[in-house]
Amino acid sequence: MGIAVEFCPDLALRSFGTVGRKSEECLPKEIVKGKVFNFLKEGQRNYWMLGELPLRETKGNSILSRPLASVKFLEVIHFVDEGKIWTKGRYEIIEVYDIKDKAVHFDGLEKIK
Repeated sequence: MGIAVEFCPDLALRSFGTVGRKSEECLPKEIVKGKVFNFLKEGQRNYWMLGELPLRETKGNSILSRPLASVKFLEVIHFVDEGKIWTKGRYEIIEVYDIKDKAVHFDGLEKIK
């Protein structure tokens, strides 16, 4: 038996208002620079906390959008609820991207300025 831990290079959330998902599992209705939001992900996930990561929309099964924004984690906590491990926390929107813009904003974990 092993310990299942996922190392995440981005924060991937469902589209706003996805049926069957809590609001914290979804993108905010409006992605606004400087705003702080809560997130919730199933599983024990580790995020890089000393820099910025891309915020993406997920449709599940690793189907991800281009980066919608650059975010910085303020707090990440692991907890158990009804026998399942969850990761929750808070993130701040640092920069918002135009989804139609094809510019590259990250090279691995390094944000391109």
